[in-house]
Amino acid sequence: MASASYESRRGELTTYFDRTAVEAWSRLTSDAPVSRIRATVRAGRDAMRATLLSWLPTDMTGLRLLDAGCGTGALSVEAARRGAEVVAIDVSPTLVDLARERLPAIPGPGGIDFRVGDMLDPGLGRFDHVVAMDSLIHYRAADIARALAVLGARTDGSVLFTVAPRTALLTVMHAAGKFFPRGDRSPAIVPVTEGGLRRRMSSERALDGFAWAGSHRINSGFYLSNAIALTRSSPPPSAGEGTLRSRGGEGQRDVAGLGSERDLFGTVAPLSRPLLTQGPPSPAEGGGGAAATGVRS
Repeated sequence: MASASYESRRGELTTYFDRTAVEAWSRLTSDAPVSRIRATVRAGRDAMRATLLSWLPTDMTGLRLLDAGCGTGALSVEAARRGAEVVAIDVSPTLVDLARERLPAIPGPGGIDFRVGDMLDPGLGRFDHVVAMDSLIHYRAADIARALAVLGARTDGSVLFTVAPRTALLTVMHAAGKFFPRGDRSPAIVPVTEGGLRRRMSSERALDGFAWAGSHRINSGFYLSNAIALTRSSPPPSAGEGTLRSRGGEGQRDVAGLGSERDLFGTVAPLSRPLLTQGPPSPAEGGGGAAATGVRS
């Protein structure tokens, strides 16, 4: 069950993305010319989407994917082209309508079912994979962990999501944003630390069967976001067994298409490793200027 703070923030996001920022999002998610600042955001979002897609199987025929916070549907389209049966949901009816208008012809068995509503709705059913690109960055760590638990309970493969890493600059910008009138700004993003998020997640029993497979940061001008992959390493445990752990050991299995953690991220990442608090990657890894914004797919 979602918390009161989750419900309240979701209402704010619905108002913002469905009314206040519709025109800006329409341009940002198209090929239309944008300002230099928004161009860095567009480039960052493109890089993040490519990262998340690279963690999914190249052949998704017969697999069911939830695009949680689908926006205008760019990630959904790419997954459907791989053969996935995509349920794409967003709180904004206007953005979903725009996604339907832009939907290209998709050859093959894949398809997209666009819906308006809450990504945590149990009526959406079970999935092989869930992707939440920049749709959780506006929530507190406790609400992120609870949302991941709800999604993980009905996911058989992987849960891929992004968070806003707590850097010094992003923390200052987050605090400064509170001084602006609410009508003049988007709902604030909430920077989180890896340690704090992991502690919250370790208390969610629905995540006991998942391993923290790895993390990758995209830093592009005014876009800063951290991708995280959770992969199911075992069935949900019985009472009293296990907590969220690093991938490996007895009972591990690879999610189709992801391969081993070492293949995907280069090194094994135990829970104690400070992934979210490490410095930004080099330009070759998607690095850029030190700035931040709160945007989603």
